[in-house]
Amino acid sequence: MAPPRGRRSILRAALAAVAAAATLPLGYAAQAAPAWPSQPIRMVVPFPPGGSVDTVARTLGQALQEALGQPVIIENKPGASSVLGARYVKQAEPDGYTLLLNASLQVANPLLLDTVTYDALKDFAPITEIGAQPQLVLVRKDSPYQTLKDLVTGAKAKPGELTWAIAAYGAAGHLACELVNEQAGVKMEVIPYRGGGPALVDLMGGQVTAMTEPMASAYPHVKDGKLRALAVTSSQRVAAIPDVPTVAEAGYAGFDMPSWYGIWAPAGTPQPVIDKVYAATREALKNPAVKAKFEALSFIPVGSSPQEFAAFQANEYKTYEKVIKVIKSRGANAAPRT
Repeated sequence: MAPPRGRRSILRAALAAVAAAATLPLGYAAQAAPAWPSQPIRMVVPFPPGGSVDTVARTLGQALQEALGQPVIIENKPGASSVLGARYVKQAEPDGYTLLLNASLQVANPLLLDTVTYDALKDFAPITEIGAQPQLVLVRKDSPYQTLKDLVTGAKAKPGELTWAIAAYGAAGHLACELVNEQAGVKMEVIPYRGGGPALVDLMGGQVTAMTEPMASAYPHVKDGKLRALAVTSSQRVAAIPDVPTVAEAGYAGFDMPSWYGIWAPAGTPQPVIDKVYAATREALKNPAVKAKFEALSFIPVGSSPQEFAAFQANEYKTYEKVIKVIKSRGANAAPRT
């Protein structure tokens, strides 16, 4: 049966509209949808202000904003060794407007913590490795330990009394401390915090004995004379503090544990958006102000492609598996201090 006259008119109008749309230039449809980004972007940092991840994010943020043409809002969401912030991004709409900037523990956490409910390699889209930097083995300025050898000797003389502060369970600093414990044959207790900022405060206050922390957040305190650097965790000495030996030079051959940083999006984020964030990060890393700040912190920019970053983190995953088996065999406590 033919449709009623009113409905027939509606159908004719709809068909006419479709036909008219088909004759429009192809560029018109593209103009109808706003180009990404068309609104502010949230860059989630899963730690409180003051630590290395936050320092890297805020150093990069303004230049990234200029490259993308939209505000980039740094949003601190600390808790559970970065798990809360990562989970928040995983559950966000995969539209590119919520991104995660985290350190290497983004890959280590699922291997280390039973409470992690996401897959680091499947639930996030890798965008780029921003770069990497050495870490410093630190003690407070008035510590009796002048060298890493002194610290190890003290730990052996006082079993169970000396402690390591760490920014988070599973962070590069944590893995470095555990490797020192293992290779030196000492049992310094590891005390996890809710970020590098609070841990550094307690180290300066004498609540803990030592700490291993990335240059970005550690070096300013060394430069100001508030902390003393005993060693660097990279394979070579750092130009900013050439008199400080490497851990390897202190007697632990082959020791090399830098801290690296990357940007991720929720899985399912469109590839063109991922590519645009990658390109903007590459551009931001060339910004003179960013280059100067990172150079002062011995931070080595990388700016790898999404494909290169995916391959890199898969390889890091295998490396961390070996280290974390040692950590788990010790039965360390994962509860962070408030």
